[in-house]
Amino acid sequence: MTDAALATRSAFVAACREAIGDAHVLTDAHDTEPFLTDWRRRYQGAACAVLRPGTTEEVAALVRLANTHRVALVPQGGNTGLAGGATPDASGAQAVISLARLNRVRALDPHNNTITVEAGVVLAEVQRRARDAERLFPLSLAAEGSCTIGGNLATNAGGTGVLRYGNARELCLGLEVVTPQGEIWDGLRGLRKDNTGYDLRDLYIGAEGTLGIITAAVMKLHPQPAARVTALAALASPHAALDFLALAQRTAGPLLTGFELMSDFCLRLVGKHFPQLRYPFEQSHPQIVLLELSDSESEEHARTLFEQMMETALEQGLVDDAVVAENLSQSRAFWDLREHIPLAQAEEGLNIKHDIAVPISSIGAFIEETDAAIAQAVPGARMVTFGHLGDGNLHYNVQAPEGGDAKAFLAQHQTMLNRIVYDSVDRHHGSISAEHGLGQLKIDEAAHYKSSVEVRLMQTLKAALDPLSLMNPGKVLR
Repeated sequence: MTDAALATRSAFVAACREAIGDAHVLTDAHDTEPFLTDWRRRYQGAACAVLRPGTTEEVAALVRLANTHRVALVPQGGNTGLAGGATPDASGAQAVISLARLNRVRALDPHNNTITVEAGVVLAEVQRRARDAERLFPLSLAAEGSCTIGGNLATNAGGTGVLRYGNARELCLGLEVVTPQGEIWDGLRGLRKDNTGYDLRDLYIGAEGTLGIITAAVMKLHPQPAARVTALAALASPHAALDFLALAQRTAGPLLTGFELMSDFCLRLVGKHFPQLRYPFEQSHPQIVLLELSDSESEEHARTLFEQMMETALEQGLVDDAVVAENLSQSRAFWDLREHIPLAQAEEGLNIKHDIAVPISSIGAFIEETDAAIAQAVPGARMVTFGHLGDGNLHYNVQAPEGGDAKAFLAQHQTMLNRIVYDSVDRHHGSISAEHGLGQLKIDEAAHYKSSVEVRLMQTLKAALDPLSLMNPGKVLR
Protein backbone atom coordinates (compact mmCIF):
# COMPACT_ATOMS: atom_id res chain seq x y z
CA MET A 1 0.00 0.00 0.00
CA THR A 2 1.38 3.41 -0.97
CA ASP A 3 2.08 6.18 1.54
CA ALA A 4 -0.83 8.16 0.09
CA ALA A 5 -3.19 5.21 0.53
CA LEU A 6 -2.00 4.68 4.09
CA ALA A 7 -2.56 8.35 4.86
CA THR A 8 -6.10 8.13 3.44
CA ARG A 9 -6.91 5.08 5.57
CA SER A 10 -5.50 6.77 8.68
CA ALA A 11 -7.56 9.88 8.04
CA PHE A 12 -10.68 7.76 7.55
CA VAL A 13 -10.13 5.82 10.78
CA ALA A 14 -9.49 9.04 12.71
CA ALA A 15 -12.71 10.56 11.34
CA CYS A 16 -14.64 7.42 12.30
CA ARG A 17 -13.32 7.65 15.86
CA GLU A 18 -14.61 11.19 16.07
CA ALA A 19 -17.99 10.16 14.61
CA ILE A 20 -18.84 7.15 16.80
CA GLY A 21 -16.29 7.20 19.62
CA ASP A 22 -12.89 5.63 20.15
CA ALA A 23 -14.26 2.49 21.83
CA HIS A 24 -16.30 1.51 18.78
CA VAL A 25 -13.52 1.71 16.19
CA LEU A 26 -11.43 -1.45 16.45
CA THR A 27 -7.99 -1.65 14.88
CA ASP A 28 -6.01 -3.92 17.21
CA ALA A 29 -5.50 -7.36 15.67
CA HIS A 30 -6.81 -9.16 18.76
CA ASP A 31 -10.05 -7.14 18.65
CA THR A 32 -10.64 -7.36 14.91
CA GLU A 33 -9.81 -11.04 14.39
CA PRO A 34 -13.35 -12.42 15.06
CA PHE A 35 -14.76 -10.13 12.34
CA LEU A 36 -12.24 -11.11 9.65
CA THR A 37 -12.86 -14.84 9.28
CA ASP A 38 -16.08 -16.37 7.98
CA TRP A 39 -18.04 -18.99 9.95
CA ARG A 40 -16.70 -21.92 7.90
CA ARG A 41 -13.14 -20.53 8.16
CA ARG A 42 -12.90 -20.64 4.41
CA TYR A 43 -12.13 -16.94 3.99
CA GLN A 44 -9.65 -14.85 5.98
CA GLY A 45 -9.61 -11.11 5.29
CA ALA A 46 -8.01 -7.95 6.61
CA ALA A 47 -9.48 -4.53 7.39
CA CYS A 48 -8.28 -1.05 8.18
CA ALA A 49 -10.88 -1.01 10.99
CA VAL A 50 -13.95 -2.69 12.37
CA LEU A 51 -16.64 -0.07 12.95
CA ARG A 52 -19.42 -0.63 15.48
CA PRO A 53 -22.07 2.10 15.13
CA GLY A 54 -24.90 2.20 17.64
CA THR A 55 -27.61 4.02 15.65
CA THR A 56 -28.84 4.37 12.10
CA GLU A 57 -27.58 7.95 12.09
CA GLU A 58 -24.10 6.72 13.00
CA VAL A 59 -24.22 4.19 10.17
CA ALA A 60 -25.14 7.00 7.78
CA ALA A 61 -22.29 9.17 9.10
CA LEU A 62 -19.79 6.36 8.56
CA VAL A 63 -21.02 5.77 5.01
CA ARG A 64 -20.59 9.47 4.24
CA LEU A 65 -17.03 9.29 5.58
CA ALA A 66 -16.40 6.22 3.42
CA ASN A 67 -17.52 8.25 0.41
CA THR A 68 -15.23 11.13 1.30
CA HIS A 69 -12.19 8.88 1.78
CA ARG A 70 -13.15 6.26 -0.84
CA VAL A 71 -13.07 3.38 1.62
CA ALA A 72 -15.14 0.29 0.84
CA LEU A 73 -17.45 -1.05 3.57
CA VAL A 74 -18.32 -4.67 4.34
CA PRO A 75 -21.57 -4.89 6.38
CA GLN A 76 -21.68 -7.73 8.90
CA GLY A 77 -24.36 -9.14 11.21
CA GLY A 78 -23.76 -12.27 13.27
CA ASN A 79 -21.04 -13.48 10.87
CA THR A 80 -22.77 -16.83 10.42
CA GLY A 81 -22.93 -16.73 6.61
CA LEU A 82 -21.83 -19.74 4.56
CA ALA A 83 -20.70 -18.01 1.36
CA GLY A 84 -18.14 -15.44 2.58
CA GLY A 85 -20.48 -12.52 1.99
CA ALA A 86 -19.53 -10.66 5.19
CA THR A 87 -15.74 -11.13 5.05
CA PRO A 88 -13.46 -8.34 3.77
CA ASP A 89 -10.80 -9.01 1.16
CA ALA A 90 -7.13 -9.45 2.02
CA SER A 91 -6.00 -5.94 1.05
CA GLY A 92 -6.56 -4.30 4.42
CA ALA A 93 -8.11 -1.35 2.60
CA GLN A 94 -11.74 -2.19 3.42
CA ALA A 95 -13.58 -1.53 6.69
CA VAL A 96 -16.03 -3.93 8.33
CA ILE A 97 -19.16 -2.22 9.60
CA SER A 98 -20.70 -4.41 12.28
CA LEU A 99 -24.40 -3.90 12.98
CA ALA A 100 -24.29 -5.80 16.28
CA ARG A 101 -24.94 -2.70 18.41
CA LEU A 102 -28.13 -1.89 16.49
CA ASN A 103 -29.93 -4.39 18.68
CA ARG A 104 -33.14 -2.73 19.79
CA VAL A 105 -36.69 -3.91 19.33
CA ARG A 106 -38.36 -0.63 18.41
CA ALA A 107 -42.00 -1.70 18.45
CA LEU A 108 -44.30 -4.69 18.65
CA ASP A 109 -47.82 -4.23 17.32
CA PRO A 110 -50.01 -7.25 18.15
CA HIS A 111 -53.02 -5.91 16.25
CA ASN A 112 -50.99 -5.33 13.09
CA ASN A 113 -49.06 -8.57 13.77
CA THR A 114 -45.72 -6.88 13.26
CA ILE A 115 -42.47 -6.36 15.10
CA THR A 116 -40.02 -3.58 14.21
CA VAL A 117 -36.42 -4.51 14.97
CA GLU A 118 -32.98 -3.16 14.25
CA ALA A 119 -30.59 -5.09 12.07
CA GLY A 120 -28.42 -6.40 14.89
CA VAL A 121 -31.22 -8.11 16.82
CA VAL A 122 -30.48 -11.83 17.06
CA LEU A 123 -33.10 -14.05 15.41
CA ALA A 124 -33.77 -16.03 18.60
CA GLU A 125 -34.54 -12.78 20.42
CA VAL A 126 -37.16 -11.85 17.81
CA GLN A 127 -38.71 -15.29 18.28
CA ARG A 128 -38.72 -14.83 22.07
CA ARG A 129 -40.26 -11.37 21.94
CA ALA A 130 -42.97 -12.70 19.63
CA ARG A 131 -43.72 -15.58 22.03
CA ASP A 132 -43.99 -13.15 24.94
CA ALA A 133 -46.73 -11.37 22.98
CA GLU A 134 -48.44 -14.71 22.18
CA ARG A 135 -47.33 -14.47 18.58
CA LEU A 136 -45.08 -16.54 16.32
CA PHE A 137 -42.12 -15.33 14.31
CA PRO A 138 -41.66 -18.38 12.07
CA LEU A 139 -38.18 -17.85 10.60
CA SER A 140 -36.10 -20.67 12.09
CA LEU A 141 -32.65 -21.98 11.20
CA ALA A 142 -29.69 -23.65 12.84
CA ALA A 143 -27.80 -20.39 13.53
CA GLU A 144 -30.78 -18.61 15.12
CA GLY A 145 -28.92 -18.15 18.41
CA SER A 146 -26.31 -15.92 16.77
CA CYS A 147 -27.48 -14.80 13.32
CA THR A 148 -29.17 -11.40 13.07
CA ILE A 149 -32.21 -10.05 11.28
CA GLY A 150 -30.07 -7.79 9.11
CA GLY A 151 -28.05 -10.77 7.90
CA ASN A 152 -31.20 -12.87 7.45
CA LEU A 153 -32.63 -10.18 5.18
CA ALA A 154 -29.37 -9.52 3.35
CA THR A 155 -29.23 -13.19 2.32
CA ASN A 156 -33.01 -13.75 2.13
CA ALA A 157 -32.70 -16.58 4.65
CA GLY A 158 -34.97 -19.61 4.37
CA GLY A 159 -34.98 -22.25 7.09
CA THR A 160 -37.49 -24.89 8.09
CA GLY A 161 -40.75 -22.91 7.92
CA VAL A 162 -40.63 -21.71 4.30
CA LEU A 163 -43.23 -24.22 3.14
CA ARG A 164 -45.96 -22.45 5.13
CA TYR A 165 -44.62 -18.99 5.94
CA GLY A 166 -42.15 -18.15 3.17
CA ASN A 167 -38.55 -17.03 3.45
CA ALA A 168 -37.23 -13.75 4.89
CA ARG A 169 -38.53 -11.72 1.95
CA GLU A 170 -42.10 -12.91 2.53
CA LEU A 171 -41.82 -12.15 6.23
CA CYS A 172 -40.69 -8.55 5.77
CA LEU A 173 -43.10 -5.63 5.30
CA GLY A 174 -40.75 -2.67 5.48
CA LEU A 175 -37.12 -1.61 5.72
CA GLU A 176 -34.90 1.19 6.88
CA VAL A 177 -31.77 1.42 4.72
CA VAL A 178 -28.68 3.59 4.60
CA THR A 179 -27.90 4.23 0.94
CA PRO A 180 -24.38 4.17 -0.54
CA GLN A 181 -24.44 7.99 -0.38
CA GLY A 182 -25.12 7.98 3.36
CA GLU A 183 -28.80 8.95 3.15
CA ILE A 184 -31.46 7.18 5.22
CA TRP A 185 -34.47 5.67 3.48
CA ASP A 186 -37.28 5.14 5.99
CA GLY A 187 -39.55 2.46 4.56
CA LEU A 188 -40.75 1.10 7.90
CA ARG A 189 -44.41 1.26 6.99
CA GLY A 190 -45.67 -2.18 8.01
CA LEU A 191 -48.26 -2.30 5.22
CA ARG A 192 -49.58 -5.41 3.49
CA LYS A 193 -50.67 -3.27 0.54
CA ASP A 194 -48.60 -0.40 -0.83
CA ASN A 195 -48.75 -0.02 -4.60
CA THR A 196 -46.97 3.32 -4.97
CA GLY A 197 -44.08 2.56 -7.28
CA TYR A 198 -41.00 0.36 -7.42
CA ASP A 199 -40.66 -2.13 -4.58
CA LEU A 200 -37.42 -0.90 -3.03
CA ARG A 201 -37.78 -3.29 -0.13
CA ASP A 202 -37.41 -6.35 -2.32
CA LEU A 203 -34.45 -4.77 -4.07
CA TYR A 204 -32.39 -4.67 -0.87
CA ILE A 205 -33.47 -8.07 0.49
CA GLY A 206 -31.04 -10.71 -0.76
CA ALA A 207 -28.57 -8.11 -2.07
CA GLU A 208 -25.99 -8.98 0.64
CA GLY A 209 -25.25 -5.35 1.44
CA THR A 210 -24.08 -4.53 -2.09
CA LEU A 211 -26.76 -1.88 -2.70
CA GLY A 212 -27.07 -0.35 0.79
CA ILE A 213 -27.06 -1.26 4.47
CA ILE A 214 -30.26 -2.52 6.09
CA THR A 215 -30.50 -0.97 9.57
CA ALA A 216 -34.04 -1.93 10.65
CA ALA A 217 -37.07 -3.87 9.45
CA VAL A 218 -40.77 -4.42 10.05
CA MET A 219 -41.34 -8.18 10.21
CA LYS A 220 -44.61 -10.12 10.11
CA LEU A 221 -45.88 -12.05 13.10
CA HIS A 222 -48.42 -14.87 13.13
CA PRO A 223 -50.74 -16.31 15.78
CA GLN A 224 -49.13 -18.93 17.98
CA PRO A 225 -50.42 -22.39 16.96
CA ALA A 226 -52.46 -24.21 19.58
CA ALA A 227 -50.65 -27.47 18.87
CA ARG A 228 -47.76 -28.94 16.91
CA VAL A 229 -47.54 -32.56 15.87
CA THR A 230 -44.25 -33.96 14.57
CA ALA A 231 -43.52 -37.30 12.90
CA LEU A 232 -40.85 -39.24 11.06
CA ALA A 233 -41.82 -41.29 8.02
CA ALA A 234 -39.65 -43.88 6.28
CA LEU A 235 -39.80 -44.09 2.48
CA ALA A 236 -38.21 -46.02 -0.36
CA SER A 237 -37.13 -43.10 -2.56
CA PRO A 238 -37.27 -39.34 -3.17
CA HIS A 239 -40.05 -40.06 -5.69
CA ALA A 240 -42.16 -41.60 -2.92
CA ALA A 241 -41.37 -38.55 -0.78
CA LEU A 242 -42.80 -36.29 -3.49
CA ASP A 243 -46.00 -38.33 -3.64
CA PHE A 244 -46.20 -38.23 0.15
CA LEU A 245 -45.73 -34.44 0.08
CA ALA A 246 -48.63 -34.10 -2.36
CA LEU A 247 -50.81 -36.22 -0.07
CA ALA A 248 -49.80 -34.20 3.00
CA GLN A 249 -50.61 -30.94 1.25
CA ARG A 250 -54.01 -32.23 0.11
CA THR A 251 -54.83 -33.51 3.60
CA ALA A 252 -53.39 -30.80 5.83
CA GLY A 253 -53.31 -27.76 3.53
CA PRO A 254 -51.75 -24.75 5.29
CA LEU A 255 -51.36 -26.72 8.55
CA LEU A 256 -48.32 -28.43 7.01
CA THR A 257 -45.40 -26.30 8.22
CA GLY A 258 -42.40 -28.58 7.81
CA PHE A 259 -41.42 -31.31 5.36
CA GLU A 260 -37.73 -32.20 5.59
CA LEU A 261 -36.03 -34.93 3.56
CA MET A 262 -33.03 -36.83 4.98
CA SER A 263 -31.21 -39.75 3.41
CA ASP A 264 -30.36 -42.89 5.38
CA PHE A 265 -26.67 -42.00 5.24
CA CYS A 266 -27.38 -38.60 6.84
CA LEU A 267 -28.90 -40.22 9.91
CA ARG A 268 -26.23 -42.94 10.05
CA LEU A 269 -23.64 -40.17 10.11
CA VAL A 270 -25.48 -38.42 12.94
CA GLY A 271 -25.60 -41.67 14.93
CA LYS A 272 -21.90 -42.27 14.36
CA HIS A 273 -20.81 -38.93 15.79
CA PHE A 274 -23.70 -38.29 18.22
CA PRO A 275 -24.62 -41.74 19.62
CA GLN A 276 -27.30 -40.26 21.87
CA LEU A 277 -29.31 -39.48 18.71
CA ARG A 278 -30.25 -42.99 17.70
CA TYR A 279 -31.63 -44.11 14.34
CA PRO A 280 -35.43 -43.78 14.66
CA PHE A 281 -36.46 -47.06 12.98
CA GLU A 282 -35.56 -50.71 13.56
CA GLN A 283 -34.68 -51.21 9.90
CA SER A 284 -32.80 -49.02 7.45
CA HIS A 285 -34.81 -47.02 4.94
CA PRO A 286 -33.39 -45.11 1.94
CA GLN A 287 -35.16 -41.86 2.83
CA ILE A 288 -36.68 -40.34 5.96
CA VAL A 289 -39.11 -37.42 6.04
CA LEU A 290 -39.55 -35.20 9.08
CA LEU A 291 -42.91 -33.47 8.90
CA GLU A 292 -44.78 -31.17 11.22
CA LEU A 293 -48.32 -29.83 11.42
CA SER A 294 -49.17 -26.61 13.28
CA ASP A 295 -52.84 -26.41 14.23
CA SER A 296 -54.73 -23.38 15.46
CA GLU A 297 -57.60 -25.51 16.82
CA SER A 298 -56.29 -28.22 19.17
CA GLU A 299 -53.80 -31.05 19.53
CA GLU A 300 -56.63 -33.56 19.23
CA HIS A 301 -57.64 -32.08 15.88
CA ALA A 302 -54.04 -32.10 14.65
CA ARG A 303 -53.44 -35.70 15.74
CA THR A 304 -56.66 -36.92 14.14
CA LEU A 305 -55.67 -35.27 10.87
CA PHE A 306 -52.18 -36.71 11.15
CA GLU A 307 -53.42 -40.23 11.78
CA GLN A 308 -55.76 -40.05 8.77
CA MET A 309 -52.92 -38.85 6.58
CA MET A 310 -50.50 -41.54 7.76
CA GLU A 311 -53.11 -44.27 7.38
CA THR A 312 -53.70 -43.23 3.76
CA ALA A 313 -49.96 -43.00 3.07
CA LEU A 314 -49.37 -46.51 4.43
CA GLU A 315 -52.32 -47.93 2.50
CA GLN A 316 -51.05 -46.38 -0.75
CA GLY A 317 -47.54 -47.69 -0.17
CA LEU A 318 -46.01 -44.21 -0.04
CA VAL A 319 -44.66 -44.71 3.47
CA ASP A 320 -43.05 -47.90 4.79
CA ASP A 321 -43.03 -46.98 8.47
CA ALA A 322 -43.77 -43.99 10.68
CA VAL A 323 -43.42 -42.76 14.24
CA VAL A 324 -45.34 -39.81 15.71
CA ALA A 325 -43.88 -37.75 18.55
CA GLU A 326 -45.90 -38.29 21.71
CA ASN A 327 -44.69 -35.15 23.49
CA LEU A 328 -42.63 -32.00 23.10
CA SER A 329 -39.44 -33.75 24.19
CA GLN A 330 -39.77 -36.41 21.49
CA SER A 331 -40.61 -33.75 18.91
CA ARG A 332 -37.43 -31.91 19.87
CA ALA A 333 -35.47 -35.16 19.51
CA PHE A 334 -36.78 -35.59 15.96
CA TRP A 335 -35.68 -32.08 15.05
CA ASP A 336 -32.30 -32.69 16.72
CA LEU A 337 -31.69 -35.50 14.23
CA ARG A 338 -32.24 -33.08 11.37
CA GLU A 339 -30.23 -30.23 12.86
CA HIS A 340 -27.23 -32.41 13.72
CA ILE A 341 -26.60 -33.46 10.13
CA PRO A 342 -24.29 -30.50 9.34
CA LEU A 343 -22.50 -31.01 12.66
CA ALA A 344 -22.00 -34.70 11.91
CA GLN A 345 -20.63 -33.81 8.50
CA ALA A 346 -18.12 -31.47 10.09
CA GLU A 347 -17.04 -34.23 12.48
CA GLU A 348 -16.65 -36.65 9.57
CA GLY A 349 -14.26 -34.26 7.82
CA LEU A 350 -14.04 -31.73 5.03
CA ASN A 351 -16.80 -31.96 2.43
CA ILE A 352 -18.16 -30.19 -0.63
CA LYS A 353 -21.38 -28.33 0.13
CA HIS A 354 -24.12 -27.35 -2.32
CA ASP A 355 -27.17 -25.27 -1.37
CA ILE A 356 -29.36 -25.75 -4.41
CA ALA A 357 -33.00 -25.44 -5.41
CA VAL A 358 -34.90 -27.15 -8.20
CA PRO A 359 -38.64 -27.31 -8.93
CA ILE A 360 -40.17 -29.63 -6.36
CA SER A 361 -41.36 -31.99 -9.09
CA SER A 362 -37.74 -32.43 -10.29
CA ILE A 363 -36.17 -33.41 -6.98
CA GLY A 364 -36.40 -37.17 -7.48
CA ALA A 365 -34.92 -37.05 -10.98
CA PHE A 366 -32.25 -34.55 -9.90
CA ILE A 367 -31.04 -36.77 -7.05
CA GLU A 368 -30.99 -39.93 -9.16
CA GLU A 369 -29.20 -38.35 -12.13
CA THR A 370 -26.68 -36.37 -10.12
CA ASP A 371 -25.90 -39.20 -7.70
CA ALA A 372 -25.14 -41.44 -10.67
CA ALA A 373 -22.88 -38.84 -12.31
CA ILE A 374 -20.93 -38.29 -9.10
CA ALA A 375 -20.57 -42.03 -8.46
CA GLN A 376 -19.13 -42.45 -11.95
CA ALA A 377 -16.75 -39.49 -11.56
CA VAL A 378 -15.54 -40.35 -8.05
CA PRO A 379 -16.30 -43.95 -7.02
CA GLY A 380 -16.92 -44.21 -3.30
CA ALA A 381 -17.95 -40.58 -2.81
CA ARG A 382 -20.65 -40.42 -0.12
CA MET A 383 -23.75 -38.31 -0.65
CA VAL A 384 -25.16 -36.35 2.29
CA THR A 385 -28.50 -35.22 0.90
CA PHE A 386 -31.02 -33.44 3.09
CA GLY A 387 -33.13 -30.32 3.06
CA HIS A 388 -36.44 -28.58 2.74
CA LEU A 389 -38.27 -30.82 0.28
CA GLY A 390 -41.45 -28.78 0.60
CA ASP A 391 -39.85 -25.74 -1.05
CA GLY A 392 -37.40 -27.50 -3.37
CA ASN A 393 -34.24 -26.61 -1.42
CA LEU A 394 -31.66 -29.37 -0.98
CA HIS A 395 -28.33 -29.35 0.84
CA TYR A 396 -26.66 -31.67 -1.60
CA ASN A 397 -23.26 -32.37 -0.09
CA VAL A 398 -20.45 -34.71 -1.08
CA GLN A 399 -18.28 -36.45 1.53
CA ALA A 400 -14.93 -38.04 0.66
CA PRO A 401 -14.82 -41.83 0.27
CA GLU A 402 -14.59 -43.78 3.52
CA GLY A 403 -11.05 -43.63 4.91
CA GLY A 404 -9.87 -41.24 2.20
CA ASP A 405 -7.85 -38.04 2.62
CA ALA A 406 -10.58 -35.38 2.78
CA LYS A 407 -8.24 -32.47 2.09
CA ALA A 408 -6.82 -34.19 -0.99
CA PHE A 409 -10.35 -35.11 -2.07
CA LEU A 410 -11.38 -31.44 -2.05
CA ALA A 411 -8.24 -30.29 -3.83
CA GLN A 412 -8.58 -32.91 -6.54
CA HIS A 413 -12.33 -33.06 -7.12
CA GLN A 414 -14.14 -29.94 -5.89
CA THR A 415 -14.11 -27.98 -9.16
CA MET A 416 -15.23 -31.00 -11.18
CA LEU A 417 -17.96 -32.02 -8.73
CA ASN A 418 -19.27 -28.46 -8.50
CA ARG A 419 -19.61 -28.44 -12.27
CA ILE A 420 -21.45 -31.79 -12.28
CA VAL A 421 -23.89 -30.60 -9.62
CA TYR A 422 -24.45 -27.12 -11.03
CA ASP A 423 -24.85 -28.36 -14.60
CA SER A 424 -27.51 -30.76 -13.33
CA VAL A 425 -29.22 -27.94 -11.41
CA ASP A 426 -29.19 -25.86 -14.58
CA ARG A 427 -30.71 -28.67 -16.66
CA HIS A 428 -33.54 -28.87 -14.14
CA HIS A 429 -34.07 -25.07 -14.26
CA GLY A 430 -32.90 -24.58 -10.69
CA SER A 431 -30.70 -22.25 -8.67
CA ILE A 432 -27.15 -22.82 -7.41
CA SER A 433 -27.93 -20.86 -4.23
CA ALA A 434 -31.26 -21.40 -2.48
CA GLU A 435 -30.76 -19.73 0.91
CA HIS A 436 -27.06 -19.11 1.58
CA GLY A 437 -26.51 -16.29 -0.91
CA LEU A 438 -23.66 -15.90 -3.40
CA GLY A 439 -21.14 -13.93 -1.34
CA GLN A 440 -17.71 -14.45 -2.78
CA LEU A 441 -18.04 -18.24 -2.87
CA LYS A 442 -20.37 -18.51 -5.87
CA ILE A 443 -19.85 -15.22 -7.64
CA ASP A 444 -18.20 -16.74 -10.73
CA GLU A 445 -20.59 -19.70 -10.84
CA ALA A 446 -23.57 -17.36 -10.78
CA ALA A 447 -22.17 -15.36 -13.68
CA HIS A 448 -21.66 -18.60 -15.61
CA TYR A 449 -25.24 -19.81 -15.20
CA LYS A 450 -27.15 -16.54 -15.40
CA SER A 451 -28.01 -15.14 -18.80
CA SER A 452 -26.03 -12.16 -20.07
CA VAL A 453 -29.22 -10.08 -19.92
CA GLU A 454 -29.72 -10.89 -16.24
CA VAL A 455 -26.09 -10.12 -15.39
CA ARG A 456 -26.23 -6.79 -17.24
CA LEU A 457 -29.43 -5.80 -15.44
CA MET A 458 -27.78 -6.53 -12.08
CA GLN A 459 -24.67 -4.59 -13.09
CA THR A 460 -26.85 -1.65 -14.14
CA LEU A 461 -28.59 -1.61 -10.76
CA LYS A 462 -25.29 -1.79 -8.90
CA ALA A 463 -23.75 1.03 -10.94
CA ALA A 464 -26.82 3.25 -10.53
CA LEU A 465 -27.17 2.84 -6.77
CA ASP A 466 -23.49 2.44 -5.82
CA PRO A 467 -21.46 4.22 -8.52
CA LEU A 468 -18.29 4.30 -6.40
CA SER A 469 -18.63 0.55 -5.66
CA LEU A 470 -18.06 1.03 -1.94
CA MET A 471 -20.83 -1.29 -0.75
CA ASN A 472 -19.43 -4.78 -0.16
CA PRO A 473 -17.43 -4.96 -3.40
CA GLY A 474 -16.46 -8.37 -4.71
CA LYS A 475 -19.69 -9.98 -3.52
CA VAL A 476 -22.64 -11.10 -5.70
CA LEU A 477 -21.12 -9.35 -8.77
CA ARG A 478 -17.59 -8.82 -10.03
